[in-house]
Amino acid sequence: MKRWTIQKHNHEQVKALAAAAGVSPIIAALLISRGYETAEKAREFLNPSYDHIHEPYLLKGMREAVARILEALENNEKILIWGDYDVDGTTGTVVLRKALEILGAETGFHVPNRFTEGYGVNIPALEAAKERGYTLVITVDCGIRSFEPLEWARANGLDVIVTDHHLSDEARGNPPAVAVVNPNQTGCEYPDKNLAGVGVAFKLIHALLREKGKENLVRGFLKIVAIGTIADIMSLTGENRAIVAIGLRDLQKAHNYGLKALMEVADCRSEMTSYHIGFRIAPRINAAGRMDLARQVVELFEASSFEKAREIAEELDNRNRERQKVQREITELALAEYVENGGSANSSSVAVVAGENWHRGVIGLAASKITEKLGRPSIVISLENGVGHGSARSIGNYHLLNGLEACGDLMEQFGGHAAAAGMKIKAENIELLRQKLNEHALINLTADDLTPELKIDAVVSSSTLGLALIEDLKKLEPFGRGNPKPTFVTKDLIIADEPFVMKEKHLKLKLKDASGKFFEAVWWDGVEKSKGQTLKPKSRIELAYTPEANVWNGNTRLQLVVEDLKTNPS
Repeated sequence: MKRWTIQKHNHEQVKALAAAAGVSPIIAALLISRGYETAEKAREFLNPSYDHIHEPYLLKGMREAVARILEALENNEKILIWGDYDVDGTTGTVVLRKALEILGAETGFHVPNRFTEGYGVNIPALEAAKERGYTLVITVDCGIRSFEPLEWARANGLDVIVTDHHLSDEARGNPPAVAVVNPNQTGCEYPDKNLAGVGVAFKLIHALLREKGKENLVRGFLKIVAIGTIADIMSLTGENRAIVAIGLRDLQKAHNYGLKALMEVADCRSEMTSYHIGFRIAPRINAAGRMDLARQVVELFEASSFEKAREIAEELDNRNRERQKVQREITELALAEYVENGGSANSSSVAVVAGENWHRGVIGLAASKITEKLGRPSIVISLENGVGHGSARSIGNYHLLNGLEACGDLMEQFGGHAAAAGMKIKAENIELLRQKLNEHALINLTADDLTPELKIDAVVSSSTLGLALIEDLKKLEPFGRGNPKPTFVTKDLIIADEPFVMKEKHLKLKLKDASGKFFEAVWWDGVEKSKGQTLKPKSRIELAYTPEANVWNGNTRLQLVVEDLKTNPS
């Protein structure tokens, strides 16, 4: 059972903001609870605009980076863009390469192979770049901790500009680069620390295009920048909210063949929201890096014809289907392994599972699914020749990196942050890791911590529910991290009919209130999630849900997407 935490509201404050900002009470309540309690803050949040994009030269290292690139343009130097293999890195590579092409630069790009090269910059690929005549390398979404490769580059006359958003090594500082552009580096006073890697690359092209008298082209890049920002699950507040809002508005007008083909394959032709990016567009791009085709993302957006773009988009779509299948298989194997090793809610606080040759491209996704299902941190490890490559995910009140540091002597390598981490470990040390990590978690976690929390924005009466509410809630879009879709609770609903099972795992519920008004609800994976609940006709329930508009055959109706429910005696 989930632990419901219901937001409390000051009704006088809600009423005052609703009047001052010209919004409904429900929107006012949501704005206040998200930190926009004054009319000025509310209006700014509700009207994201290009004016909310910050000055690029506020970023530390920007002037040095721009000066070196302008020098390279002047001297016709070859520039290599080195992007990470995820959506953030590949989209950042695309926008930076396009901007440099507009400015007349000769560029190439390198996206490392996840399995043979791993994350970040490496010396062999730098050596190859130098041999091919590159004199300047610009990283995207990586490089801030690539000390040895950048030391090699400096010693061998290869200049490197690092653009990144990850945290630097506090003890070692920045790597030896010509310039480091990263809002999260020590001493950078940039007003918004939440930029994605593609966002940092965007700031660089903004400055470059301005220097060359082409600042009017800057806005056109926001379509792809929005995709990378949403896909990297960055906070959609502040500058990111403006980036994403503008990018989404412009996506339907996209001329890029790759974008058009990808939207068509992902069935995103009628509208485009952060949901469509996060759950339809981004997984297809991300599948490329997970299944070893990351270069194709750049090739997709640089396709010279729609036919070629459509061909690549379909390949990415196929790879995403393959990824989904492999992910399901690995998740099932990992859960079976957990149970086989005696794992249960009573016996372990952290799930640590390992298997031979599990696909390394999906173990992180499998860890996320296991954490969601079990309500506890998890590590999924793929064993290859006695060495394990692991990916970990955590829950809200457990600092994963602190836990790993307590077991640091057992691993060959590890790194990450509070919510997610990766590691390399010898097979013979896995059992001891499981034991020590559970000991650490037992001290640092309570029973409440291991009960998944459902944050509820407001209690809403059934009379309020309708398509007008959906339209009202659109004022808060784009939704995402930092600004999630609102979750409401409605009490005293009655199950009107037997639940309908869809595809053997989802539930469709027909509900009604005391006045006889009917509602349709869908509970994804409801067969599994409803175990222990009695969902019989005439049962009274409290429903926690997100309201959505369901469009089918040209008809639009209200649909309540179930997050959880509580059954009450009738």
